[in-house]
Amino acid sequence: MKNILICSAIMFFIIISAKPISAQDHGFGMGIILGEPTGLSAKLWTSSNNAFDFGFGVGLGGDRIKYNGIYDNSGRVHFHMDYLWHSFNAISSTEKFPLYYGIGGRFNTSGGYEDSFGIRGVFGIAWFPHNTPIDVFFELVPVFQVTPLTGLGVDAGIGIRYFFQ
Repeated sequence: MKNILICSAIMFFIIISAKPISAQDHGFGMGIILGEPTGLSAKLWTSSNNAFDFGFGVGLGGDRIKYNGIYDNSGRVHFHMDYLWHSFNAISSTEKFPLYYGIGGRFNTSGGYEDSFGIRGVFGIAWFPHNTPIDVFFELVPVFQVTPLTGLGVDAGIGIRYFFQ
């Protein structure tokens, strides 16, 4: 975990010192997310306010859903895809802090979550630093687990993405 944080900090400072461009609200970005899940995060803008968000990683602590009265807190492989709407005018600031919300799905396997599917409701805030091709984000994601049994859980994460020109 310490190595991940050190590598993330180095990547952040390299990106901040990159050429002065701003591309966070269009194109394709890729980076990391820490939390539930921890892994890769990608975003593909489809318009000036909408984007697809993807995540692939591992869930390290389970999502607090009990199956048959048993809580399995072992790790699992996690994939999600969401469709997002962004509100760029919700927070008045000299910086860009869009609020976003969306809906999507997730697929988990391993660690007691064999081939489970859930519906995600995404709520988050992003920060688009001036003159850099990155976004920093935090999101809270309630999940309604559909299969193999139903239940409610929560995913949450903080991350950073680099947007390619």
